[in-house]
Amino acid sequence: MEIILKQDVQRLGSKDDIVKVKDGYGRNYLIPQGMAVIATPSSKKVLAENIRQRAHKEAKLKDEALVLAEKIKALTITIGAKTSTTGKIFGSVNNIQLAEAIAAQGIEIDRKSITIAKDGVKEIGKHTAKIKLHREVVIDFEFEVVSE
Repeated sequence: MEIILKQDVQRLGSKDDIVKVKDGYGRNYLIPQGMAVIATPSSKKVLAENIRQRAHKEAKLKDEALVLAEKIKALTITIGAKTSTTGKIFGSVNNIQLAEAIAAQGIEIDRKSITIAKDGVKEIGKHTAKIKLHREVVIDFEFEVVSE
């Protein structure tokens, strides 16, 4: 059975993909959950038109993300943290603190789009975080952690 996914489904595909699945999986799970619709010829035409219209919007969003990326790369962020005499931070610096520091510079970024090391930053010095501004625009952002 061919279906059109209405949202991302793990291990199956992403939104607007046309995929083949077993009949029971499609009819008993994906369609009732609202994750997919049956891929009829008319629904395929509607999908093609939606994708064509969305392409213009996506291009505009990507351009805005690239402009925002240049602004963010120009920033120098310094985060203060309480440290021991050996340079270890009490606690850690995480994406929430980094998002707040960037917001203080006048650029609002969702904290969920910032990825730091798995355990957070636990030492003073220069560190790198990845910021996902768009599906295709991911930048490496350097920041510095200093002792208060």
